[in-house]
Amino acid sequence: MMNLSQEQWWEKYQEDDNAVILDVRTIEEVEEVAIPNALHIDIYKGQGFLDEIEQLDKSKNYFVYCKSGGRSNQACLLMGQLGFENTFNLLGGITEWEGPTVG
Repeated sequence: MMNLSQEQWWEKYQEDDNAVILDVRTIEEVEEVAIPNALHIDIYKGQGFLDEIEQLDKSKNYFVYCKSGGRSNQACLLMGQLGFENTFNLLGGITEWEGPTVG
């Protein structure tokens, strides 16, 4: 897992043909504002979150974000325990995000 600044996170994502953006916030938060083309899996779903994460392709690189960086950090740690080798946490989350958004 790597914690990356906005600039590093977005730049690395854009250069990566094997990248997936993962939003781990609640559906209510996602409906307010989100980064385009993000896959949404709510970390508050507990076991449901783990079950959905297990279905993902472990060979991909996951760029994970939440509101401020806490839940996404936790998600990256959990994903690491499940065998995901490349997870990148967005420091500051969507709160400090200055890139493209939808919602």
